[in-house]
Amino acid sequence: MGNCNSGCCEWGSYGTRGGLYEPLLQDNEREAVADLLQYLENRNETDFFQGEPRRALSTLAFSDNIDLQRSAALAFAEITEKDVREVDRDTLEPIMFLLQSNDVEVQRAASAALGNLAVNPENKLLIVRLGGLEPLIRQMMSTNVEVQCNAVGCITNLATHDENKSRIARSGALVPLTRLARSKDLRVQRNATGALLNMTHSDENRQQLVNAGAIPVLISLLNSSDQDVQYYCTTAISNIAVDAVNRRKLAQTESRLVQSLISLMDSPVMKVQCQAALALRNLASDSKYQLDIVRAGGLQPLLRLLQSSYLPLILSSVACIRNISIHPSNESPIIEAGFLRPLIDLLAFDENEEIQCHAISTLRNLAASSERNKRAIVEAGAVDRIRDLVLVLPVSVQSEMTAAVAVLALSDELKPRLLQLGICSVLIPLTNSESFEVQGNSAAALGNLSSKVDDYSAFLSVWDEPSGGLHGYLTRFLESADSTFQHIAVWTVVQFIEGGDDRLINSIAESPSILPAIARLASSSDNITPTASLSSATSTLGPKDRDEESGDENEIASLARKVLAAVHKQ
Repeated sequence: MGNCNSGCCEWGSYGTRGGLYEPLLQDNEREAVADLLQYLENRNETDFFQGEPRRALSTLAFSDNIDLQRSAALAFAEITEKDVREVDRDTLEPIMFLLQSNDVEVQRAASAALGNLAVNPENKLLIVRLGGLEPLIRQMMSTNVEVQCNAVGCITNLATHDENKSRIARSGALVPLTRLARSKDLRVQRNATGALLNMTHSDENRQQLVNAGAIPVLISLLNSSDQDVQYYCTTAISNIAVDAVNRRKLAQTESRLVQSLISLMDSPVMKVQCQAALALRNLASDSKYQLDIVRAGGLQPLLRLLQSSYLPLILSSVACIRNISIHPSNESPIIEAGFLRPLIDLLAFDENEEIQCHAISTLRNLAASSERNKRAIVEAGAVDRIRDLVLVLPVSVQSEMTAAVAVLALSDELKPRLLQLGICSVLIPLTNSESFEVQGNSAAALGNLSSKVDDYSAFLSVWDEPSGGLHGYLTRFLESADSTFQHIAVWTVVQFIEGGDDRLINSIAESPSILPAIARLASSSDNITPTASLSSATSTLGPKDRDEESGDENEIASLARKVLAAVHKQ
């Protein structure tokens, strides 16, 4: 957040030697005044945070004379504007003492000095440990705007340290911060909303903010004319929307939130646009908001951000559209809005793999429930781009891409097209990936492609190559210790047998490894009742309980026996 108290104060002048203070001063105070004025005249060569200069300041700070306290507070404020570093308890204690003053000028300058020092990470912790929160909270409730501004600015700086956040939340500071976020003074409002933002980085603190009534205030300020206030409030709402409980509360009470955030995606400030898209992304974790964003006209602003040249805007918008695309009702509207080509282009965005993952995940979601959408995705060139890129991309992107191909391969209409595009030549090497998910997704895609096709020449052309070919993949999976991999492979062999291509069946029958592996699977369980073939090879990859594993083993054995019986008839 930086130093939030700049511009809040204008400093006065100090007492002069032999002037105002003279009749009222103790001897040590008179000496301290003289010394301090001399030090200030040579301030560029003076270290005020130790030795005699600090002693002089402390003497004035702890004095009963209000004018001396004012001078000390002003001196601390001016010194810390230019010299911010880690300080010790002996430097902070006189400033903390000045915070207790009932005098507005002392309060104003002391809180400014503390806010300046609170820029340093070590000072942030020490200020809170020394009890700085209580007097700062009192000053936030002052009727003086300058005092409010400096106190809130100091709290804002303190709240940037993770160790302080929960202490601030429990201190009673959130209610006055929320009230001051509505201040008519823009400086106070900026500092207050900045402090509230800093408090939104943990579950516990977010709940405290909600309890303090911050949500309606933050949402009302989304329409502020000040760009900093907009940014702080948008980011705070984005963080608050991470929690499902908070999203439900927002859905029940804040009917204009989505429209306000959509409007902010057209802000002239890129950081505001970015945070608005991120806030919508977090809201779109829930199906209600997935629909609301589309209905409120959010697609075109997101598409514009998606086509930006600024990476954070691209990332925030593609993450948002990915969540929105989860809802089946949004698949066609997203495609009709013109997202396909930009999303396919982002598959090659090698500056950021998260962007690539979101883009391909969105395409997979769009293909989930509609043959027409699958066709549109293939015709837009998605499979061509995947084929050209997938082997050289990070594992996380490979996992999403192979999962998308597995979904597209469920379409009987599109299977010949995918095979013609040569997708098998990249899927086969990926069945030997270091990633369990990539292996499984690639095998599932090959299995889906193997079912109900008229021409098996695409499979024959990759029987031995690349990377050991289809033959090597089937052998590895059939001999795998993982029942899911066994299941996919034996199911795929069943599809090849049922396809009736003599050349492919002969290749299977003549393999020195495939039929022996299938025979071992067939004998792995006794008294199995034959079952119908699977509807597809897609499976949920991951841990299974004992009953599931037993069921898989039974079906694997049944499928294996089906293969052996069919081959023996040839």
